[in-house]
Amino acid sequence: MSKEITKNVTNSTLKLGSKKKEALWGSFGIYVFLVLGAVIMILPLVWMLESSLKTKEQFLTTQLSLAFPSHPQWGNFFKRIWQMEPSLQRGILNSIIISFSTIIVGTFVSSLAAFAYSKLHFPGKNKLFLAELATMMIPFSIIMIPQFVIYAKIGWLDTWAPLIIPGMLGNVSMIFFLRQYMNGIPTSMIESARIDGAGYFRIYLQIMMPNAKPAVAAQAILWFMGAWNDYFAPSIYLNNPTKLTVQVVISQLNAMYAIQTDYPLLLAASVVALLPCLVIFMIFQKQIIASVAMTGLK
Repeated sequence: MSKEITKNVTNSTLKLGSKKKEALWGSFGIYVFLVLGAVIMILPLVWMLESSLKTKEQFLTTQLSLAFPSHPQWGNFFKRIWQMEPSLQRGILNSIIISFSTIIVGTFVSSLAAFAYSKLHFPGKNKLFLAELATMMIPFSIIMIPQFVIYAKIGWLDTWAPLIIPGMLGNVSMIFFLRQYMNGIPTSMIESARIDGAGYFRIYLQIMMPNAKPAVAAQAILWFMGAWNDYFAPSIYLNNPTKLTVQVVISQLNAMYAIQTDYPLLLAASVVALLPCLVIFMIFQKQIIASVAMTGLK
């Protein structure tokens, strides 16, 4: 009897040890896969940064080198790119105006719509919400020509209106995200506020927005990065050099300076255009990750 007990204990110990080894090897494989993916994503950024600090001659002789140059050309950042025509600083200012004006108003409108879809009751609410979600399935290339014709007829071409006004009316993906987040906020809080005499707008400001602040911040930041990096729409609707966004300016500089093989200057301009998104994401990455995780759990 004692031999059978000892044998069973030994078998269970071996099984437990094998499971731990399998789990260890599985975790190791996942870790290696994630590290490899991170390296593949970071390498182009590292190459862009160190190449932007080279001279034209250094770049042409060491194009694929990741070694930091012995004599970095910091003048590419602090002097040369600001002397470009069309002016890079004008493109950056235009992108700031377009991005922030769209996001500030659009975030307010989107959060109001999300509150209505999540907590209010009105006829056709679900059908209207599904209709808005359906617009996310339509590629921009399909509606590009109808939009262009409409904007041309109402006189919006070569203005910032096509880039700002539609965004001010709300963002469907943001509405969907915030609706899912607000569904997790207890409805009893709203009912208690209604009993105390609070109106819906006061409930939105004093209850929903403080509780949904992480999700709103995360979506606003992601929206800012998308608006800042938008190239397609500005290149279609804008022609005036004084109204171009930073991404369109860089594309024009590429056509101008690539002929002169001055790639370090182009890469320096790309690094400057990348910095706002990179800095904002690094500062608010905890809020973005936490809001996505909490929304998934709810």
